[in-house]
Amino acid sequence: MKVYLQSLGCKLNQSELESLACQFVRAGHTVVDTVGEADLCVLNTCAVTQTAVGKSRQAIRRLRRANSDARLAVTGCYAQMWPQEIQGLGSVDLVVGNEDKEQLVERVEKELGVKGQGSGRAWVPFPDSQLPIPQARTRAFVKIQDGCDNHCTYCVVRVARGRQRSRPQSDVLAEVEARVVAGYQEVVLTGVHIGAYGRDGGCQGDGSLWALVEAILMGTNVRRLRLSSIEPWDLDPACFRLWEDSRLCRHLHLPLQSGCDATLQRMGRSYTADRFVALVEAARGAIPDVAITTDVIVGFPGESEAEFNESLRFVEAMGFARTHVFKYSARPGTPAATMPGQVPPLVKRARSRAMMEVGRHSADTFRRTFLGRTLEVLWEGQTKGSESKQKALWSGLTDNYLRVRTQEGKNLCNTITRTKLVALAGDGMWGKVC
Repeated sequence: MKVYLQSLGCKLNQSELESLACQFVRAGHTVVDTVGEADLCVLNTCAVTQTAVGKSRQAIRRLRRANSDARLAVTGCYAQMWPQEIQGLGSVDLVVGNEDKEQLVERVEKELGVKGQGSGRAWVPFPDSQLPIPQARTRAFVKIQDGCDNHCTYCVVRVARGRQRSRPQSDVLAEVEARVVAGYQEVVLTGVHIGAYGRDGGCQGDGSLWALVEAILMGTNVRRLRLSSIEPWDLDPACFRLWEDSRLCRHLHLPLQSGCDATLQRMGRSYTADRFVALVEAARGAIPDVAITTDVIVGFPGESEAEFNESLRFVEAMGFARTHVFKYSARPGTPAATMPGQVPPLVKRARSRAMMEVGRHSADTFRRTFLGRTLEVLWEGQTKGSESKQKALWSGLTDNYLRVRTQEGKNLCNTITRTKLVALAGDGMWGKVC
């Protein structure tokens, strides 16, 4: 059976998609990269905001229109939270929630009546001819845990993903090494709440995130290791020593959510703005050229104009390398959905535009500090439409998360080269390979 896989939302969903691809191949199926040639389409959905739910529904309809003959299986957070709504669309053959996602291949084979020629479900490297995802050997997303025990008042992910649970350290190390053997240059550790890794007792010995990072750096030949989002309260300055190993990427994504203490309290966030500042200053002092990126929510229930302006000034003062701005989206079943003082949509849109403008200015300022500098860039692939040109347009990332583009006649895909950063270019920089 030919299988097409698509994922929406977070890096954790992307990691799970890669795992599903491996499972399908191990079971004797073929993973394809176009919808039209598929016998089965699998969509891994998102439900973190109402916009994400809308995109998930649209993706279901697009897949069905693109290939009306293929079977369609839907999984992920949207499938976990509202399976009846998906079934009501009338075009889905199988709905599998997060609780059963690891058994998706078995469910497909049993309930849709298809069988592959292989057996087993372990992650294994792919032959070059069977890479399941475009540019798959550049950056690998490795899931180290799932679920969350926090009680942020706005978040539905805790409901959709369940309690915190960690993968054994030995399993993570084995997968990282397998990814390295398969040719991946960078591994990104991902999960719902990676800073809580090991706290559920799912690991032996010192099961902290930082012990895992140290074990990976000491026990594997990974070329680059990157951490995905870390909650501010999980950032331990005592572990900054790990960045003495240049393979650990100088990038910390610390979700701020608001720069106003009153708003943070209503959100159920266990830190203050001053505590956040102290953590960021410590990180910048210990890790030269570190990129601090963040998430910010605007229009949270009860957010007055004064509270928003306080948050806006805070974000401006922090000088983040990148700021992801979200308009508050009421999620059914969360405390914030029934809080008084719901902010009108027009106000949320205006606040979002203002916050995004501050974020763009901060990002430009951060990038300007690297003009004329030479950094290593991992080239991910060619920009679409440039393949036929004599010198294709390539795109890649520095370890501190600067997007770099260059024109080059030779094949740069999945290589790391020293590159001089010579100009700003949109949301990234223009580079010249040394």
